[in-house]
Amino acid sequence: MRMLKICYTCLLFLLVITANTLAAEYTVTDLGTLGGDESFGYGINNSGDAVGESKISSGNFHAFLYNGSSMIDLGTLGGVYGAAFDINDSAHVAGYASLPSGYVHAYIYNGSTKNDLGTLGGNESWARGINESDYVAGYSTVSSGNTHAFLYNGTTMIDLGTLGGSNSYAYKVNESNIVVGFSEDGSGNKRGFIYDGSMTALSTLGGADSRAFAINDSNKIVGNSTTGTGETHAFYYDGTSMMDLGTLGGGTSSTARDINNSGLIVGFGYDSLSVQKAFVYGGDYTTLTDLNTLIDIWSGWTLNTAYGINELGQIVGVGTFNGETHAFLLTPNPVPEPVSIVLVGLGIAGLIRRYIRNINI
Repeated sequence: MRMLKICYTCLLFLLVITANTLAAEYTVTDLGTLGGDESFGYGINNSGDAVGESKISSGNFHAFLYNGSSMIDLGTLGGVYGAAFDINDSAHVAGYASLPSGYVHAYIYNGSTKNDLGTLGGNESWARGINESDYVAGYSTVSSGNTHAFLYNGTTMIDLGTLGGSNSYAYKVNESNIVVGFSEDGSGNKRGFIYDGSMTALSTLGGADSRAFAINDSNKIVGNSTTGTGETHAFYYDGTSMMDLGTLGGGTSSTARDINNSGLIVGFGYDSLSVQKAFVYGGDYTTLTDLNTLIDIWSGWTLNTAYGINELGQIVGVGTFNGETHAFLLTPNPVPEPVSIVLVGLGIAGLIRRYIRNINI
């Protein structure tokens, strides 16, 4: 009978594993590295192509493009460092990389070459977002040494100015060429902005600062903001008001990093144990939902940050796998029919019953 109990427990354990696998809402793909032990995923297009940066065997970081099967090294601008932050549906990439001089410049990669976008008069520039028209949002140093947000329109890098302070930073541009980011104001506080010919400050969640990181084609904006109690919370701005998205499981800090046209939002937050976890919000997820609870618990992954989401709901980000920091791609699984789960359960239950009968004979 002791053996029966052990095997019965094993079969129940198998049932739990099978049910969990069927119930997992996302499949995790390890994007690998370029030869080093680290990679970071930042952007994704609607074909599932992803971009980011990865350590190479020398220990330096290079920009990468993941094309669905392998990670391609996009190199640098002649220096030692490169990173890619966004990719459009033509597989054109926006990022920044170092020159032989050591300075960093924004670039567009068009599938064969990287085009240096130059600067706003200073030594360095950084590209963060790209739309389908190859308009690029980012930031650059100016002749004074300060940093200003820019919009590159295919030929010219346009200085977007500031909200009255010294520095500003642009992160995303939508299909209407509307830009979001954040800027210092005249008091030195950081305020999220929307730029549509002129820079307009966003509100906050009661604190002094806010930062806008992404905008969709309906001009819905996400980012983070300080609250009246001094915490930093993810926000969703619908064009009229700023909604506090809260935190993960009693934590005190969260940040929204991207939003798709269906209103699904991804980002990261810290739970009550101060552990950083990737989250999704929107649709069926009415609160910030830890993405680690939506994958197979036996996957070996801890998903720390979600940076990008496409229109198919695929998510790119950074997690820990086998003790290393790797870029990941999450792909939504088809919703399983309840009857399938029942049949699997009945099948395993049948095995248990047959085993019991055999023991009793």
